Order: sequence, then structure tokens, then C-alpha cells
Amino acid sequence: MEFDVSIEIPRGTRNKYEIDHETGRIRLDRLLFTAMSYPADYGYIEDTLGEDGDPLDALVLLDEPTFPGCVVRARAVGVFKMVDEAGGDDKILCVPAGDPRKDGVTDITDISDFTLKEMQHFFETYKALEPGKSVEEGSHWIGSADADRVVEDALQRAKDQGVTTARWAMPGHAPDETERSIDRDQTSDSQADAPE
Repeated sequence: MEFDVSIEIPRGTRNKYEIDHETGRIRLDRLLFTAMSYPADYGYIEDTLGEDGDPLDALVLLDEPTFPGCVVRARAVGVFKMVDEAGGDDKILCVPAGDPRKDGVTDITDISDFTLKEMQHFFETYKALEPGKSVEEGSHWIGSADADRVVEDALQRAKDQGVTTARWAMPGHAPDETERSIDRDQTSDSQADAPE
């Protein structure tokens, strides 16, 4: 299963950026209170809705960091099951789809134990100095089959609630014909109704 991940935060920074879903602009949410930096490129999976009411979070393992707003075609290899002060906050661990360097990475068993521990340590402690924020004990990693199910559930949840995170169609990812025909019909109607 492949999907688009919108990167908000590149690996190695303490700046926590967020994409404003209303405007598409990138905002600086805060500088992390702890002396830690993001261990992987971090963002969200397009057109998903997580249990916390936000798009499903994703970490993408890339050889070089990208930049806020970059869209990466990815596939899931695992999920970090985490609960914070707001409830369930799963993190999908991904690799870029179509990258031959990552062909052999299909599950968390293909990721080094140290890398998994490093990411787990980050998410268990990065909110430690922030008032009112916390991560509950018991966070853990599960494999790619479970990750795909979490993604599918989040895609379906967003679809059922009519939620989308995409602000425009990427080349090669145009809306289906039904959406285009509705847009054309509405445009034609509005032009016909316009005063001369």
C-alpha cells in the first residue's frame, strides 16, 4: 500500500512546524522545549483522520532530510503505538516508495533496534518540559501488517467524515472524473448566473 506523506518537519531540527490545513501555509508551532531534534522526517499521511482527530502522523526514513511542504510517496513498515495527553497518537513509520535503497525494508524487523529505540525515546520524552503535555507509559512498536490496517482505518475514517487534507491535485494525482465534472458544472452554472 502506497500513500502521500506531507512533510512538516525535517530530520535534525528542533523547530516544530505545522501545515495550516485552511491556507496551506507552514507555521512555526514552537521550538521543542527539550534539547532534542526530530529523528526522522515527520508529517502526516494525506486524506487520513487519526483517532486524535488530526491527520495520521508519519515518520519517513530518508537518506537526506527534505523540507516542510515536501510530498513523499511512501509505504508503511511499522507503527509506534503511543498515547499522549489527548489520547491515541499513532506514528506510522515509512520508507519512500520506489527507492531501491529501501526495497529490502518491508517491516520493523528490517530496521535496526537502535534506530527504533532512538525514535521511541524521542517520542516518550520530547514533551517532558512542556506544561500540560505528557506521554503515557506502554508505548510500543508493531509491524507493517498492523500499520497498513491503521492507515486503511484512518483513510476510511476521513472518507466517512468527508475530510480531506489535499489542497490541490499533485501532477499524476488528479481528482477523479466525477469531481472534475462537478467542478466544471458548478463553474458553468456560476458563469451563466453572473450578471452581464
